[in-house]
Amino acid sequence: MAKNKFHDGPGPSQRQLRVGELIRRTLSDVLARGDVHDPDLNRLSITVGEVRTSPDLKIATAYVLPLGGKGQEDVLQLLARNKGELRRVVGKKVGLKFAPELRFRLDETFDRLDDARRMFDQDAVRRDLDE
Repeated sequence: MAKNKFHDGPGPSQRQLRVGELIRRTLSDVLARGDVHDPDLNRLSITVGEVRTSPDLKIATAYVLPLGGKGQEDVLQLLARNKGELRRVVGKKVGLKFAPELRFRLDETFDRLDDARRMFDQDAVRRDLDE
């Protein structure tokens, strides 16, 4: 069977998906309530769209976006500055044996959706779809 260049090996396990979702909900709650001791971070409204974990659950990558999409680099810097505290809170609330190292990346899902909408709005694409 030929390997797909975009997808090597099996997808995430059920455990990875379950733990990723638990971490996502926990991070969302912590950031929404302002439970971090950083007033700059607490002032922002941040969406946590997805959390992907490594197979050994030692690394959790959170895909985040500030409300309105403005100040994305600032959000990443603030989250990185507070990742130790966020890691402790997540570890305590999720109940894992070891709290995963947290990494933060911009969630580009909305950008891809906008690109797809623009593509479908093009006359040539509409004409092809109608046929």
